[in-house]
Parts: sequence; C-alpha cells; structure tokens
Amino acid sequence: WRGWEGAPYSTLVPSDEVTINYRHGLPVITLMLPTRSERCQFTVKPVVTTVGAFLQDVQREDKGIQRAEVFAADGSKVSDATLMEILLMNDFKLVINDTAYSVSPPVKDKLSSEHATEMEDVKSLVHRLFVALHLEDHQIRKERELLQKLDHLKGELLPLEQMKARITDSADAKTSRLLWVGLALMSTQGGALAWLTWWVYSWDIMEPVTYFITYGSAMAFYAYFVLTKQDYIYPHAKDRQFLHYFYRKSRKQRFNVERYNKLKDDLAETEESLRRLRQPLHLRLPIQEISDKD
Repeated sequence: WRGWEGAPYSTLVPSDEVTINYRHGLPVITLMLPTRSERCQFTVKPVVTTVGAFLQDVQREDKGIQRAEVFAADGSKVSDATLMEILLMNDFKLVINDTAYSVSPPVKDKLSSEHATEMEDVKSLVHRLFVALHLEDHQIRKERELLQKLDHLKGELLPLEQMKARITDSADAKTSRLLWVGLALMSTQGGALAWLTWWVYSWDIMEPVTYFITYGSAMAFYAYFVLTKQDYIYPHAKDRQFLHYFYRKSRKQRFNVERYNKLKDDLAETEESLRRLRQPLHLRLPIQEISDKD
C-alpha cells in the first residue's frame, strides 16, 4: 500500500482499531500504541485542541512513534493547525509510523439553531473573560519591555548626543565667523568706493565701476541658484553653510549621522508607543496600575 504524497505504508488497519466515543460531551479517542502494545485513551477538547496538539500527545505517550500524521478521506494532508472539531466531522486516516488507521467518527446529533446560537454566545463570553483577565498583565509586561528599550536607546544616544553637541558648537562658530567676515568685506568695499569717489576720483569715473560691481553680484547670486537650485536667502544660505561645516566635522571625528538619526527615530517611535500604551481610556486599564518610570 502506498499512501498519500508517495509515503509507503506497510498495512492499512480497519477502523475498529481506532475508536471514538463521546463522554460528557467530549470525544475520547482510543488507539493501540505500537511500541507499548497497549490501548490508550486520549480525551480532546475539540473547540481548542488542534490536530498538531493531539499528535504530540500521542507521541509523548509512546516514544517509539517516529511519524504521526492525519490525512483526509480524499488523500490530502490535514494541517496541524486544524481544530479537532473540524477533523471529527468527517472520516479520516491516522498514520502512525508505517500503519494507516481508517477512522470513522460517530455522527453527533446536530444542535438546534437555538442551541448553536447559545454555544456561540458562550464561546464569545469565554473569549471576552479571557481578554479581560489577561489584558492588564500583558499591557504591563509590554510597558516594561518598552521602558527597557527606551533606557537602552538613551544609553546608546548619550555619547552620540555629546559628540553632536561639540560638532554643532564648532559648526555654528565657523558659520558665525563667516557671516562676520562677509559683513566686514561689505563694509570695506563700501568704504573703498566712498574713498575713491570723493577723495581720489569723481563720480563720473566711479559710476561704471559700481555698475559692474552690482552686475557681478547679480551674476554671483544667479550662479548660487544654478548650483543649489535655491534662491539666495540669507537664513537658508546660513543653514546650508552650517550643514556643510557640520558634515565635514562629522567625517573628521567619525560621527555616524545615519546611525544617530536611526536611533532618534527609534526613540521617538518607542516614546509614542509608550504614550499610547499609557492611555487607560483606550486600553481599559486602571490609571493607578501603570506608574511613571521615566
């Protein structure tokens, strides 16, 4: 006999070797353990027990079981995540080692629609009770994890923040010196033109000179626009020069700007997650349960 997916089975055992009976509303699966050569009963909870959990229970009872799988009647393999409640609705094949057991679950009386609705209401109530009992502990554990991550990020950012402050001070000082140098050059130029106009030459001679100086300044501003694709606005030009000095100083001192920005983003994201976690109106948590640990 060759089973599903090409797996060879030595024997195909009749259905009476594996029996299923209902006791107190729960299915009891009785089967023969191959190594221990004795029959063993497994009581399953069909609403919460999966096929994978049932097979693990079987393998724990008999350590000699190397292979345990379940196949549907059409030969397709049943997923381990399938609930036993779904599996017990139809016939199936239980494969243990090289033996395939044909299993026919007993037919249960169908519940009335009213009873089925009541069962669904009970399941929903149980789920809500579980969430209400465990949500608070889960949120407190999550808060501790976020606080630990927050402390870790702050610890990594501290030396980077100190280095960034030194680089920022240096770049800001250089930018300020450059601005003062520009003011000094403009003052010197104005004084030189005034001296040449009133003491050395006349306005008739200096007028073309001032014209070309003005035209040259316009060309310089236009060149700035061509190179930067921005208008020459003093605050923007100052910020651009500051960034130039900052990145040049960062490369010299091996300050990783990308890593710093990534840590800052992670810190902001963690703080936002912690802020949202501490909103008791959204999470239905009492305010006194979460203390400020910053």
